[in-house]
Amino acid sequence: MRSMTGIFAAGFIAAASGLPALASGPDLSDWAAIEKSASGQTVYFNAWGGSEDINGYLEWVGAEMQSRYGVTVVQVKLDDTASAVAKVIAEKAAGKDSGGSVDLIWINGENFVSMKQQELLLTPGWATSLPNWRYVDVENQPTILTDFTEPTEGLESPWGGAKMVFFHDSARTEASSLPDNAAQLLDWAKKNPGRFSYPAPPDFIGSSFLKQVLSEVIDDPGKLAAPVNEASFESDVEPLFAYLDQLHDVAWRSGKAFPQNYPDMKQKLADGELDIIFAFNPSEASAGIKAGELPDTVRSFTFSRGTLGNTHFVAIPYNANAKEGALLTANFLISPEAQLRKQDPTYWGDPTVLSMAKLPDADRSAFAALDLGVATLSPDKLGPVIAEPHASWMERIEVEWRRRYASGN
Repeated sequence: MRSMTGIFAAGFIAAASGLPALASGPDLSDWAAIEKSASGQTVYFNAWGGSEDINGYLEWVGAEMQSRYGVTVVQVKLDDTASAVAKVIAEKAAGKDSGGSVDLIWINGENFVSMKQQELLLTPGWATSLPNWRYVDVENQPTILTDFTEPTEGLESPWGGAKMVFFHDSARTEASSLPDNAAQLLDWAKKNPGRFSYPAPPDFIGSSFLKQVLSEVIDDPGKLAAPVNEASFESDVEPLFAYLDQLHDVAWRSGKAFPQNYPDMKQKLADGELDIIFAFNPSEASAGIKAGELPDTVRSFTFSRGTLGNTHFVAIPYNANAKEGALLTANFLISPEAQLRKQDPTYWGDPTVLSMAKLPDADRSAFAALDLGVATLSPDKLGPVIAEPHASWMERIEVEWRRRYASGN
């Protein structure tokens, strides 16, 4: 990992005085001054744009930020977060250390690691200095402090949880026939050819499926907590690609084509083209039912030994043009009001990062009153969380997947 010396040095004087500081940016000890400076700013929020529910939620965030603080939030809709990272890399290479085009990024995993290693993020500690950080559940959600095994160090602020959950239409598929692990899923696919598939990487959902399978078939899951060992990589991932070779033979369109993304899989489940799909949000099925996108007979299931889970974050590039506005937006995203709406499946259904024990009584009661939906599993039925592998695994697996299968798309 590259040294963080350059970033720390920029905030050394203020840090030595005990005050949080940002490289060439606001003093977090004076939140009123940050709010004043943010008024009139435009925050270009680079975020995945593949879900109407999520886009609608971000429109609401933008409206609230405008009315409360005079901050304009513009969602830059991404297919791949790496494209936003590339913008910041290009700006740094060109010497554009201020006035950058990216103010806030929805990020985690390999993209976070890449930005951290290349010193592209705002000074460590800004996230833990936000006023609403006091509500964050760091005690029971350890993935808030470690992103894909990489310490977050206050370089990114959490704004939602995620866990892989599978969906089926109970009117077509008996619950007793559903798989309980990756091996059983392959057996199910062989018995039901053409009725299962996954989006092609680098789509986030598709890549998550590969990590789920790898975590179950690798000879030693403990290897995934460390960076890829190039000497053993081929043998480590051989079980994954042996699995996929078999799966593609019986997958939708015989593995010659893949669903575009989760919304595409959802449509295929609704149309009866697929019988099992999956998402990285336990509330997706209920949200789809409420929106009329899925029949009300759709139900959720998961694997008893665990499925992949993580926390997703927002980060501020070191050269952001609207640092104050980005800080205000990140703080609002972890407010009880914003987190309550985010967890409501009517709007998104994303699990909160807040601790109920830390909230005021009225906010705690509001969360307790949420109707999570008929197809949403209760927390005690979601099963264990399988930790995300070190980010280097996904980078290498995606390259290998494209080498093996992309030419056939």
